[in-house]
Amino acid sequence: MKSDCIITALDVDTHEQARRLLAVLETARIFKVGLQAWLRMGPVLTDLLRQNRKELFLDLKFKDIPNTVAAAVQAVLPLTPRFLTIHLSGGGNMIRAAAQAAAGSTTVILGVTVLTSLSNEDLAQTGAGITVQDTVLRLCELGLENNVSAVVCSPREIAPLRRRFGRDLTLVTPGIRPADADSGDQKRIMTPEEAVAAGADYLVIGRPITRAQDPGLAFRRIQVAITPRRPHAFKPKQTSEPNDKSGQ
Repeated sequence: MKSDCIITALDVDTHEQARRLLAVLETARIFKVGLQAWLRMGPVLTDLLRQNRKELFLDLKFKDIPNTVAAAVQAVLPLTPRFLTIHLSGGGNMIRAAAQAAAGSTTVILGVTVLTSLSNEDLAQTGAGITVQDTVLRLCELGLENNVSAVVCSPREIAPLRRRFGRDLTLVTPGIRPADADSGDQKRIMTPEEAVAAGADYLVIGRPITRAQDPGLAFRRIQVAITPRRPHAFKPKQTSEPNDKSGQ
């Protein structure tokens, strides 16, 4: 099994914390940098990943008017992230603008569906009239219609997404907790083994690895646990549209 199936969330406050984690997670290949680490360290942290020959998952969850999102995507492309997140709830025009901005690069735009911390009740508080699962299905369809075929979803939506879209979607799955781990603020979770068996392509795992007494051992245990279960990896479809910025 390839070690890049597991994406480690690098939610740290200091350069030294990041350096120590990279030193003990030698076999980990992809690291997710979210708002916490990005706002504190930004390119300094991405430089550290590059120096250690690690790949970057830049999790900034862009959501704004189409021109602004397209410009934001173009602004981070020099960092060569393997994945870059946007919110699919930003609408078709915004999704398409992000995909066009990344066209021709090696960066895969990842569409965020519904955060793993949200439940049906949470969505209802925002005025949404449908369930989490129906929202995720609708947003994924919107993503595919606008040239984004890799999405972030909770483990609970893997099976319905595979039934509806088959291999058309690459599924990146947070909300992963080993059986003996605390669920924390996550509500729609699965164990690594369950998520892989359901059809996840990538697992995003943070605290169960990074806050473990021995992060390297925690990573290897998860890797071993899912190795017999991992199916053939799905490939994200790259848009063939030209990088047309005439309307931006």
